[in-house]
Amino acid sequence: MKKNNAKTDLQQLIGNTLRRGVMVACLIAFVGGVMYLCLHGDEPMPDYTRFSYDEPHPACYTTLGGIVDGILGWDARSWIQLGVIALLLTPILRVLLSMVDFLREHDWLYAGICAVVLSVIIANSIGGF
Repeated sequence: MKKNNAKTDLQQLIGNTLRRGVMVACLIAFVGGVMYLCLHGDEPMPDYTRFSYDEPHPACYTTLGGIVDGILGWDARSWIQLGVIALLLTPILRVLLSMVDFLREHDWLYAGICAVVLSVIIANSIGGF
């Protein structure tokens, strides 16, 4: 009976991780959105009908180090980016927890599938740099 309770506890942890991860990600992005509107809400809208590849893209919004520096400096765009990163990490954590659950149950097929999915996610993330 104790093994069944441990399984239920881990499945509850996985479900709560998804719920809380999405809530935290939304809260972080919301804080960044409010900060952005407070600072830039009265600026005119940019012309989005034209896109130029010649415009520089600041690394502060596209690299992890730049996002961390922006968060420490209370930059609104960096807070929004942190919310997006938290939202992306939530299902990755779910796959990792599911793999742990399958390993504890000795379900090697699904543990292997989780490991393949996790390795594909990590390889694509590293390949993006």
